[in-house]
Amino acid sequence: MLMPLITALSWIALPVGLVCVADDWFLRPRRQIAAAPEPSRDPPLIAAAYYALPVLVAAAVIRLLVAEKLDFSLVLVIIAVVTGVFWLLDATLLAKRRAAAARAAGKEPSAVSEPGTVDYARSFFPVAVIVLVLRAFIFEPFRIPSDSMMPTLLDGDFIIVNKYDYGLRLPVLNWKFLSVGEPHRGDVVVFRYPPDPSINYIKRVVGLPGDRVSVHDDLITLNGKPVPVVDRGLYDDGCYEGMHLIEETLDHQHHEMMYCPATGDIAVEPLPTCKRHLPRGYVCPASNDLVPEEHGDWPEHLIPPGMYLMLGDNRDNSADGRYFGYVPEANLVGKATRIWFNWDLQRSGGPIWKRIGMRIR
Repeated sequence: MLMPLITALSWIALPVGLVCVADDWFLRPRRQIAAAPEPSRDPPLIAAAYYALPVLVAAAVIRLLVAEKLDFSLVLVIIAVVTGVFWLLDATLLAKRRAAAARAAGKEPSAVSEPGTVDYARSFFPVAVIVLVLRAFIFEPFRIPSDSMMPTLLDGDFIIVNKYDYGLRLPVLNWKFLSVGEPHRGDVVVFRYPPDPSINYIKRVVGLPGDRVSVHDDLITLNGKPVPVVDRGLYDDGCYEGMHLIEETLDHQHHEMMYCPATGDIAVEPLPTCKRHLPRGYVCPASNDLVPEEHGDWPEHLIPPGMYLMLGDNRDNSADGRYFGYVPEANLVGKATRIWFNWDLQRSGGPIWKRIGMRIR
């Protein structure tokens, strides 16, 4: 019920905002000059629009934050350009016109107040520019939207992505103008999803350009050698049952992953122990007889130049390179480094505080 209301309010924000800007810049100064030295009063509909505008803008911001397809860098560029143009236009032209109109009417220029939109623009412009620079060249926040990187990352983890390690790119255009480094095997990487670059994905690098990689029963063979693994027992969080926890080593980098030793797909069924609002659980069958085929197998491939193979740590519940193919170097966003918050709204119990500050490996 709440999201449809937020969506409707966000659509109203733009026309109401344009009406407020037009009135604030051109009509309200005339009312102030005519009423001076007494304070002017806005027409009831315009006054209602001014009162409603903050709520409408807040709804638009919430809708942007929950959108699956959103280029935040583009949004920041638009905010910086619009606020910068508003501020510059008022400083070089409109402020002088307001003062001249007041003098022509025999009133003091101070009788006409600065438009509120100009004050907002002057406040938001430096903030938008600073945030844009930080996101584009230093770090970017990212929210984990699925289980595909369990147990390393959980749905609801908020992470920091290092934008510097793989080179600096221009925002929006994604053109790399400074090469700093390249991904290593075992890195957890945020990248633009190859079939739809407007969506960001996060997976682990398991194959570099020139590597020969295959996946059988969820385990990796790299350049003809099985990737070392150590069984750490069963993983059971109430929503996953019968899954095995494995320590995997890629280029001396150790990390955990989970998989179902039985071939085939894990079963999806309700689990009363699952603390999510939808108690959907994933169960690893106890017998191979129930699942005759492993859908996640990937025959050996030679990874082309400029391409990377990405897999999820939750091998039986990850849409990764086995299904969408390789990730081009141009699609890399940055390296995931730390968890700065955790809260999955679909899970009861609130934030998992102990995850805050954890290093991602």
